[in-house]
Amino acid sequence: MATTDLGDRRILAIVTNYGVEQDELVVPVKHLRDHGAQVSVAAVSDEEIRTLVGDRDPGETVRPDLTLADVDPAAYDLLLVPGGTLNADTLRLQDATTRIVSSFAASGRPVAAICHGPWALVEGGYVRGKTLTSYASLKTDITNAGGSWVDKPVVRDDEGGWPLITSRDPGDLEDFLGEIDAVLTGA
Repeated sequence: MATTDLGDRRILAIVTNYGVEQDELVVPVKHLRDHGAQVSVAAVSDEEIRTLVGDRDPGETVRPDLTLADVDPAAYDLLLVPGGTLNADTLRLQDATTRIVSSFAASGRPVAAICHGPWALVEGGYVRGKTLTSYASLKTDITNAGGSWVDKPVVRDDEGGWPLITSRDPGDLEDFLGEIDAVLTGA
């Protein structure tokens, strides 16, 4: 099996300091780093990030590399938006989140969001005209914001000049990461 070389790629993951779904942050970060990408994790504050498993059980803690306010979105090739209900609901209310998502969409760089992560795109108006998936409870929000919701493990939509990769939940991580690798390598 060929190894994906992402050595020249810079990835930004954005989260809050409490409530991100553990595997939706930890697994992609490890995968991308193992393939050579430089991954920065940005949180609301510089305090430890407390992940959760299944939105309720304590997970691993992760140290952020920088705060959302300190992010220069232009320095990154792909934006990763993990889910977790509490994380995503709080993240979408941060002005910095809208600024970061806007920068990626306006410049044509890819955004990858999983589970409740697409709420950050709904909040900023970035799902209009896009087909995407998410945790099922976001279907109405996505539809009301002008997107088309489908129930698939992974969806990539390049409409509007920027790639959007979405998945439903941690069970879809293999497909999600495969599509992230494909968009980063131009496959």
